[in-house]
Amino acid sequence: MTRNQLYRPQFHFSPTAHWINDPNGLVYYQGEYHLFYQYHPDSTVWGPMHWGHAVSQDLVGWEELPIALHPDEHGTIFSGSAVVDWHNSAGFGAEALVAIFTHHQDHGETQVQSQSLAYSLDRGRTWTKYAGNPVLPPTNRMRDFRDPKVFWYGTPEQGHWVMALAAGQLILFYRSSNLIEWHACGGFGFGYGSIEGVWETPDLFELPVEGTNESRWVLLVGINLGAPAGGSGQQYFVGHFDGETFTSENPKETVLWADYGADFYAAQSWSDAPDGQRLLIAWMNNWAYARQIPTGSWRGAMSLPRSLSLARTDEGIRLRQQIIPIRPSLQQEGDGERISGVVIPAGGEYRPTMEAGGEEGSAFGVRLTWPGGSTVTIGYANGTLAFDRTASGVVDFNPAFPAVHSAPVALNHGRLQLHMIVDHSSVELLAQQGLLSMTESIYPEEGALQLSFFANNAPVTLDHGELHRLAPARTITTRSPGADRGSAAQP
Repeated sequence: MTRNQLYRPQFHFSPTAHWINDPNGLVYYQGEYHLFYQYHPDSTVWGPMHWGHAVSQDLVGWEELPIALHPDEHGTIFSGSAVVDWHNSAGFGAEALVAIFTHHQDHGETQVQSQSLAYSLDRGRTWTKYAGNPVLPPTNRMRDFRDPKVFWYGTPEQGHWVMALAAGQLILFYRSSNLIEWHACGGFGFGYGSIEGVWETPDLFELPVEGTNESRWVLLVGINLGAPAGGSGQQYFVGHFDGETFTSENPKETVLWADYGADFYAAQSWSDAPDGQRLLIAWMNNWAYARQIPTGSWRGAMSLPRSLSLARTDEGIRLRQQIIPIRPSLQQEGDGERISGVVIPAGGEYRPTMEAGGEEGSAFGVRLTWPGGSTVTIGYANGTLAFDRTASGVVDFNPAFPAVHSAPVALNHGRLQLHMIVDHSSVELLAQQGLLSMTESIYPEEGALQLSFFANNAPVTLDHGELHRLAPARTITTRSPGADRGSAAQP
């Protein structure tokens, strides 16, 4: 197997070829989940940005469609969002899909960023750019002025459109009645949360607080530099939104991370998801080494979609993430193993029909190994969950990659609850029923994954567990790599 296919995700979205980064324009319409994404059709490294496009009926199998938006006289096509204009407020047509995105131009040492529109009247298959672009012209005061997230606030009769826009280490808010004329109405940041790096790709939505009749607004902000695992990461704020600006309910110094792993960035949620769900997906990469990951003719993948809720904890209201239930469609018939009441003695291991070896400083944990010796160790000790990928396979492409990443975890009545999904080049780990997330890329050698549980200084009981193998999901592309039309299939 070539390296290009060895690391190909089997149930995460990746492009047939070339570079992708941020998810964009997530919207659900007429039975389809639309996933747009930053795409360079001519290279496996970042370059002039387009909007690639894929659709899915179940968020598992994807159909890759022709490129939706190309660079033009206003610049390249940076990140943004999409909505269904249910009441034709913009006048483009009944139930038009409207994309709101950043036009980007480089002028030597300076850059110019403005916000523009495009619309589709055929379920997103073809797009027309608004003749009056840009609808929000560049500002002379800010170098970074990008990544518009747009949503409808209020009732259909009394509401308005809101745009959240990243500007340095601020989120600016604008309002509009028609998606075309925008007026500044508020801002958030000013020293809140992590400010070590630039803020990007905001998202803003309301969620109920579990077990109560309360709700809160969640503001997601990508931060490029200063994340807990180094490089880029995803922080969030919990608070209130009045239709014009966001207010955090936590002190300025409170920093909340949506993910403690190295590879979860530019997270965005779907507009108009069915049944009122809030569904999220992220770019599974890190700007510290994104251009160098060893994947051959394609580079970049998305996380699995996740459903979001809010939980009240001892520390305050916190985000809960759950991987969408993909097992019914991908679980192999007759496959699976259940674990119950297994006691691992101090210094021992439990191997559910698998093998492993090695030592580490954690009190207990899980080890993943491959036949050639690639090893990932996930261990818990003294309130910390650690993910060690220093020996996970190919790690020498960038010095920032081989590392041990850690996250604070409080045991729940003495129990650590883990949900882990392993693909060919990634591990998504949720702990304590989704109150903690760690997403990590890995590049092990070819061969069957083996798993074991270990205990070091004291016995540990595996109270309950399930293991399942997932069949590959299939992505079909209706264009040749780098072109607008054609036919190919992704294995």
